[in-house]
Amino acid sequence: MLLMHVIGVTGTIGSGKSTVCHMLERRGCPVIDADVQAHETYRRGTAVWRGIVSAFGAQVLGPGGEVDRTALGKRVFGDAAARERLNALVHPATKRRVQRHLTGYRTQGHEWAAVEATLLIEAGWQRMVDRIWLVASPEALVIDRLGRDRHQPGSESKARIAAQMSAMEKMEHADDIIYNDGGIEELEARVEQLWKALTNTSGPPID
Repeated sequence: MLLMHVIGVTGTIGSGKSTVCHMLERRGCPVIDADVQAHETYRRGTAVWRGIVSAFGAQVLGPGGEVDRTALGKRVFGDAAARERLNALVHPATKRRVQRHLTGYRTQGHEWAAVEATLLIEAGWQRMVDRIWLVASPEALVIDRLGRDRHQPGSESKARIAAQMSAMEKMEHADDIIYNDGGIEELEARVEQLWKALTNTSGPPID
């Protein structure tokens, strides 16, 4: 079976991770979105769903009984202990789903795959990837993007950013840093540069 290498794409909320991952997909690199996989772990009736309801109450459920992400977010983002409790429920199940997808791509013969995960470092998933790309943007740009794309108030954006590990802290764990502080053409050029550096060798470059 062909050896497959995995890029972990991380960064704070609104940094541009998804845009970078779309660029990777256009280059033939399949991407697993850990956030999407996390949502699947707490579909109504799952063990994680039951754990969330037990931990946070029925007030985090929508009318149909599914977890209301907005309500759950408001419950945990200002409470570090609540976030830890939620992560303890969701992260292990999400990791198992991500690993199953990676196994599938490996079986299909892909040389490269990527995992998009905001909390890749916080969750301790470094050993699951071969290379960590950190997408970093100035906070002011992040707040502008979240307001434009998600209609999220600036105060809420600041609270969510403050609740996450900072980009500076994440840099200590990153192999490559993608500064997303310019136009889309500059971002595309940086991704192309990194992608070529990886795919022109037999594996991840050794620092």
